Amino acid sequence: MTASAADMRAAEPLLVFGARIAGDDARTRIVVEFDRKPEFSIHYVANPVRVIVDLPETSFGLKPESLEPRGLFDAIRYGGMGVGTSRLVLSAKGPVEVSHAEVKPEEDGKSFRLILDAEKIDQARFDELLGGQQWTGMTRAAKTDRPVTAVKDPGAFVIAVDAGHGGIDTGAIGNVTKTEEKHVTLAFAEELVATLKREAGIEAFLTRDQDEFLSLPQRVQIARQKGANLFISVHADTLKQKDIRGATVYTISDKASDHLAASLAERENLSDEIAGVPLQSEPAEVADILIDLTRRETQAFSVNLARTVVSSFEGQIKLINNPHRHAGFRVLQAPDVPSILLELGFLSNKDDEKQLLDPEWRKKVSALLAVAVRRYRETAVANGG
Repeated sequence: MTASAADMRAAEPLLVFGARIAGDDARTRIVVEFDRKPEFSIHYVANPVRVIVDLPETSFGLKPESLEPRGLFDAIRYGGMGVGTSRLVLSAKGPVEVSHAEVKPEEDGKSFRLILDAEKIDQARFDELLGGQQWTGMTRAAKTDRPVTAVKDPGAFVIAVDAGHGGIDTGAIGNVTKTEEKHVTLAFAEELVATLKREAGIEAFLTRDQDEFLSLPQRVQIARQKGANLFISVHADTLKQKDIRGATVYTISDKASDHLAASLAERENLSDEIAGVPLQSEPAEVADILIDLTRRETQAFSVNLARTVVSSFEGQIKLINNPHRHAGFRVLQAPDVPSILLELGFLSNKDDEKQLLDPEWRKKVSALLAVAVRRYRETAVANGG
């Protein structure tokens, strides 16, 4: 291999092409097979206990059953964490320690195995591991560390469109096509931003424009840094009841409107936990927002926006019963940006799934949202908002 060819290969993501797990409730071994030698680091997170294995950018060409959780671990997730980084998150049933970790070349010298041996430990030893590590949980080259580009027109009405999930956090999975929610939300968000930008006096931007992980606080922070007047977070969930379908618009509240809203908020709020982000890595102001929720005025504007969206959708696209609901969504907790979470439909329902993957349907819904935003803006301006 020439020097230039070697350099080009080194710049490509690593490839994981195989993995296996074996063990019991005392000891568990995980073996991950790479096409090239990986650099790695291991960290620990509490509440719940997780082992975090940070890697360079890696493509995971694995069948889901390859790392079916067993032994000490009850959930295993892997994927991208931002530019140049990926992560393996091992959720444990109790305190654990990786007692041995090494990379070994295969006999042919053309691939490598990362071997992780974990064992059960007591809480005192786990606390010692936590206290001895210098790690914040934030990934390199995170979005909020990059220069924030100001909107082109300082007088514009600015809208942040947040494609839910991304990277290691795949979100829901389509019942028929097995399409991951993170791809559905990004495709729709891109269409919505393009549609909103055609509106006079409106600027719109994506919180993420590729398949990358952003923490919930980062999403809020990006919207506020760019001076957003509105925040729209886009999702497409799944339910056990496959006959339920239709769009839902959610706003924030310290008390959920119903069981469906409560369970959805609980799942969506697990996004950072799935990715192995410790709670203490959030900005202090966001932690305060978790307690205080949003200012009453902002919450009122959010409710107004939600009602306007529902009104625009009625008779045009399928809506769930009682389409405006509310619960404690962490991604809606900007104190000064009216925010809604839009569930476009349910990937668990075959009819909704088909629509969610249809470009023409995305255009139709985006156009209806643009109408709702225009009406909301007129009302907000008239009321001094």
